[in-house]
Amino acid sequence: MPARPRAARAAVLGSPIAHSLSPALHTAGYAAAGLDGWTYTVIECDEAGLPGLIASCDARWAGLSLTMPLKRAVLPLLDRTEPLAAEVGGANTVIFAGGERHGYNTDVPGMVTALAEAGVTAPASATILGAGATACATLAALRATGLAAAVVHVRDQAKAGDLLAAASRLGVSVELRPFGSRVRDGDLLVSTVPAGAADFYAERLVAGSLRPAAVLDVVYSPWPTFLAVAAAKSGAPVADGFDLLLHQAARQFELMTGVEPAPLPAMRAAGQAELARRSR
Repeated sequence: MPARPRAARAAVLGSPIAHSLSPALHTAGYAAAGLDGWTYTVIECDEAGLPGLIASCDARWAGLSLTMPLKRAVLPLLDRTEPLAAEVGGANTVIFAGGERHGYNTDVPGMVTALAEAGVTAPASATILGAGATACATLAALRATGLAAAVVHVRDQAKAGDLLAAASRLGVSVELRPFGSRVRDGDLLVSTVPAGAADFYAERLVAGSLRPAAVLDVVYSPWPTFLAVAAAKSGAPVADGFDLLLHQAARQFELMTGVEPAPLPAMRAAGQAELARRSR
């Protein structure tokens, strides 16, 4: 990757986006890497505003982080898309290089690393809660751990088209079940739904009728979620949304700056400090 300039701009886009922890992570990374001229900001942007905003990014821009609802919407606006992002059907990272827009998905490697840190490297089976963009990335992460199939609990099967299309591209078999269905004992349980939406499953954990091998909850605030607390009390390893966010941000940092490895300790400390500040 060519050397990056001594000063550059980057930002996180989404709607709503004011809550994003990404500025704390990336700014701490810049400071630790000595990138004094780099800035990372928050920009409120919906799907309608995305084409114009990307078109306005000139040579001063290094890259963009994208969150909902932009990960799918950005694909037609890219000059190049890495195979993983194309398979998943969403890019959470745009890199400006050589006058082109390159799209990447760092959610997948971030999730794989977060699971590995919790001791989950080769799950025997898995159940996913939710069918959105993060669930699509989860399918790719599960494939990376060796799984070729997953059960997905959804509220409305008619809205699972994007997930099924991603599964087909990834070569992962998916069985759709209604939200609230029984989870097989020993499954890795991955919740991609908002805080509180998985409380029904947490209640089952407390009652002892749900026995997952491990749990990943992609929520990072408020933390811990009821699901995470119940899983920990049951003895199941828990991977949390902050670790996922941290590791996907670290890969974004490397893609945008060309600095590898990312200064993970500094980014982790800054993120944890910001979460602590918000909880006061």
